[in-house]
Amino acid sequence: MSRALVPGLASPHPLGERLPAMYLEDSFVQRLTSALDDVVAPVFSSLDNLDAYLDPDLAPEDFLRWLGGWVGLALDESWPVARRRAVLAEAAGLYRTRGTARGLVAYLELITGAEVEVRETGGTAYSTGAAPDPPGSPNFAMVVRVRPRAGGQELDAARLDALVAAAKPAHVVHRLELLPPAEEGRARGD
Repeated sequence: MSRALVPGLASPHPLGERLPAMYLEDSFVQRLTSALDDVVAPVFSSLDNLDAYLDPDLAPEDFLRWLGGWVGLALDESWPVARRRAVLAEAAGLYRTRGTARGLVAYLELITGAEVEVRETGGTAYSTGAAPDPPGSPNFAMVVRVRPRAGGQELDAARLDALVAAAKPAHVVHRLELLPPAEEGRARGD
């Protein structure tokens, strides 16, 4: 699956065969169209495999960033390829819960591979009678706690803070807490 010149790649639609009869015997025209076939063969190959380019699991590595732009994700080139593919594959599901605590937790866990906990000040309740005070707190704030897994990658607080700021509702104030890595037994659930 290349979008560049591939030596020996035959065009499924050779141009020389589609010319009027008077050019079929002309060796110069046939050589010229053969050279053009070498140029357009990768284009036909890319179009024939377009579905693979749109699949995050199959797309070429250099195509992932462009594919991320289609779904509004800015993929970090420093992430491993497997993580970029996983984030793209989960993009639709993440957008369904975007702006919620559950959505923020899922997004950060997918991107960082760490344990994430979100504590927010809001609350919901229902009552069959008049309730004097609404639940939760009148201010809009959240605390995001991130605990790297044992043996996991080191997390950059500034980058994490920017990710949280981009994924949370704009009117909600947040505070990020980076916790020490989880112990080996705790990370495995022992």
